[in-house]
Amino acid sequence: MGRRLRKASLVRFSSRHVNSVTRTSVMDNIQLEELARQCRRHIVRMIHSAGAGHPGGSLSAIDILVALYANKLRFNVEDPDWDDRDRFVMSKGHASPAVYSILHEVGFISEAEMMSFRKMGSVCQGHVDMKWTEGVDFSAGSLGMGLSFGLGCALAARMDSSDRDIWVMVGDGEIQEGQFWEAVMAADFHSVGRLNLIVDRNRIQNDDFVEVQMEVGDVAKKLLSFGWDVREIDGHSMEEVVSAIEWSSNNVSSPTAIIAHTTKGKGVSFMENNPSFHGKAPTDEELRMSLEELS
Repeated sequence: MGRRLRKASLVRFSSRHVNSVTRTSVMDNIQLEELARQCRRHIVRMIHSAGAGHPGGSLSAIDILVALYANKLRFNVEDPDWDDRDRFVMSKGHASPAVYSILHEVGFISEAEMMSFRKMGSVCQGHVDMKWTEGVDFSAGSLGMGLSFGLGCALAARMDSSDRDIWVMVGDGEIQEGQFWEAVMAADFHSVGRLNLIVDRNRIQNDDFVEVQMEVGDVAKKLLSFGWDVREIDGHSMEEVVSAIEWSSNNVSSPTAIIAHTTKGKGVSFMENNPSFHGKAPTDEELRMSLEELS
């Protein structure tokens, strides 16, 4: 089936803010927090409906995605392939429910399309795929590749004399891979600005806690040693998230990294810091409890 040929229409209602080249206002922290709660409800609903998916890492990442899409990322819903749009690369592609929830809220996909997650022929595949979904600029699956792709996008932007920003989100499990650190080194060597890395540091990967599988140590100190500018934040404090995104976007001369300390499964008590919910759909009763907590 593949990516839709039609353009998504703008969606407007009280809790939905469409961000594009015509943005005239931003959301305050209270509005962002409410939008994040709404997206969390979308996440657990779509994974429950599909009977499969990755709730833990989607819930840990959503506060950051909400702040980024609502207040900073430059795009145009009516022209998804606009050349000078900012790029967002979701390297931890299994967190696709987080991406689809915010793409729905800004108008790229309908609720029906969002809720068709993982269904045959759906535009919302299990891992983000730019061939299927408008508003997605990276096809994920195998981990560890996103920063390399983002670096290429940033170099291309410089060659085009474009001021578009490149944002890359990675999980802390995938930074165990060598390709990630090759990209880190190359970005500093080439003095690549407008490359903004976000590490979702929730400390849990597929099978267990990162410290059990293979500890990655002080990520901030390592990135600093490679010449990156780094800021560490509470990834669930909207005030800190918004401030860090602004700080990162203002640095156009060198690569920047935001280390967001987050909680896997944030917002649903029985999923929080629970490795079993890395890739498990909630049951009917767990969905009921989740929506009750997120109401």
